[in-house]
Amino acid sequence: MKTKILNTIFTLVLCLATLEAADAQTKRKISKIFKASEIVNNHYTGFALYDPVKEKMIYELDANKPAIPASNTKLITLYTALNMLGDSIPGLRYITKGDSLIFWGTGDPSMLHPDLNSTKVYDFLKNSGKKLFYSHSNASSEFVGSAIYTIAMVSLPIGVNNAQAYAGSDGKVRLKPEFLNAYLKLDTSYRPRSFTVQRDERTNTFSYPAMSMPADFTQTVYLVPGAELTQQTLSEVLGKPVNVISMALPVSAKTIYSIHADSLYKRMMLPSDNYLAEQILYLCSSTLPGPLSIETAIEHSSKIYLTDLPDLFQWRDGSGLSRNNYFSPRSIVKMLIKIRDKIGDEQRLLNMFPVGGVSGTLRTAFKTDNGVPFVWAKTGTLSNVRIQGGYLVTRKGKKFIYSFMNNNFLVPSADISNEMVRIMTMIREKY
Repeated sequence: MKTKILNTIFTLVLCLATLEAADAQTKRKISKIFKASEIVNNHYTGFALYDPVKEKMIYELDANKPAIPASNTKLITLYTALNMLGDSIPGLRYITKGDSLIFWGTGDPSMLHPDLNSTKVYDFLKNSGKKLFYSHSNASSEFVGSAIYTIAMVSLPIGVNNAQAYAGSDGKVRLKPEFLNAYLKLDTSYRPRSFTVQRDERTNTFSYPAMSMPADFTQTVYLVPGAELTQQTLSEVLGKPVNVISMALPVSAKTIYSIHADSLYKRMMLPSDNYLAEQILYLCSSTLPGPLSIETAIEHSSKIYLTDLPDLFQWRDGSGLSRNNYFSPRSIVKMLIKIRDKIGDEQRLLNMFPVGGVSGTLRTAFKTDNGVPFVWAKTGTLSNVRIQGGYLVTRKGKKFIYSFMNNNFLVPSADISNEMVRIMTMIREKY
């Protein structure tokens, strides 16, 4: 009996030793790949490779050091939304009083968005048969003119919160929505290099130069959010009057849900849509007491959902446009683990990520293996910043979770992107 027990213990110890030796060998081989790279050794490169079966890191390179994550910030936004929102997106809060329908936005960006096929809120307002009153009282965030917020922070977005400037059939510059043409003026002091429409820094007033306009001229102009813009845009698209009222959102207000949440998240993740990312985080704050606020959502998520990240972090926005976001590769890997565990279903999880050689921001980055993809990852791109974070399946069927972060490089960005693809493909082939 003792002999059997001793043999069993010996076998277990031998197996563990063999596994440890294999992991050590893998670590050495991956280390050689990075040391041999002429590119990743000339700037900050952070890398973390995690084995979800063994629940351990296989290889780390400066993985504890914070870096600008760019659009990998959307992973944190996604995880926050998965926790704070349900299966369907809350599109509108409302009450009825006699012949009046009073409503508040939630920050939901799906209404009449060209890529989301969401008409439930529109249909509800269009067919209510009541006088419509919009309250802006729960929208505390004001437009401040920064690059981050010019395309977001709208309590009741319609479409994608922008205007289209175009050459009209009469040869004059026009704006759509049509009501904005009342705020479009000639400015002889405005002298751009080519014909463009300019929006005032803080208001939805527009000017164009005294110069020839191309016959095929088109331009997208982002709008300054506010009660008046929502009122006028809604009135135009609904074809009926919408009034503005100042009324606090009551606890008893009912909710209209718009679209399935995964549809919104996928649209944010695959093309890396900055507008949707900011709005989703703004939308998350609608589930908390008080006015809508990205800062409130970040504070809540950081205190409730992100306390187990391995390294200190700094989080400033939903999209990753801010260069004041800082997360380490280890923290990005932890976020990917948390997202996987929260979603539960692997196919649902992978459907939300760009697929190497197939879709989204990785459509042209990787080559599939005879049509079979092996990388599902979120990219991140800013000047001097290139990031990948996601899930990898090797040729032997092993599954890894990884974060690959590059900051402060001076070589062409395409060289960095290509090197990330080369290294991840090597890991795919060898392990």
